[in-house]
Amino acid sequence: MIAVIDYGAGNLQSVLKAFQYIGSAVKVTADPAVLRSADAVVLPGVGAFGDAMENLKKTGLTDTVCELVASGKPFLGICLGLQLLFEGSEEAPGVPGLGILRGRIHRIPEGKGLKIPHIGWNSLHITDPSSIFAGLPENPYVYFVHSYYLKAECREEVAATTQYGVQIDAAIHRQNLYAMQFHPEKSGKVGLQILRNFTALVKGD
Repeated sequence: MIAVIDYGAGNLQSVLKAFQYIGSAVKVTADPAVLRSADAVVLPGVGAFGDAMENLKKTGLTDTVCELVASGKPFLGICLGLQLLFEGSEEAPGVPGLGILRGRIHRIPEGKGLKIPHIGWNSLHITDPSSIFAGLPENPYVYFVHSYYLKAECREEVAATTQYGVQIDAAIHRQNLYAMQFHPEKSGKVGLQILRNFTALVKGD
């Protein structure tokens, strides 16, 4: 069973429906015991960095998330769920992130005729040959909705990048941990293939 963390900051239904569509057993929960018993965990998120960190603290899930990542079970962060895994964000100065990964979140710079927030389809430059990206076309297009972007400190953990005025670290992979700035659940066939690949990791296929 794949558990989707409910901490009051995320479009949980779209993630839930995408996993159900590909036939995965999935449950939305804020119960630490259920999260620990799951075969894999997803940390979704839309909205503001500071509010999301406050919600995680209020629900008592900050330590649980760190524990789940350390457990070795497959873990997937989506959009804001990627950002929260890092040390902090310009969106909420003084608010520490989970600090599981090294790097910070920056605002996409104005200018160059680009609209902020960045909403729409961009191609990925995939640098990680791991199975999470298996079966995808070259430079696949995925769907983004964000105003802030990741600059990862550990470059070897960057699994994919994209360009939107600046280079954006669009996906991260470290051992059992995967995280994506884009929304696989809204990225059509490419996104569903990524979720199928994540489910295959759970099954050990």
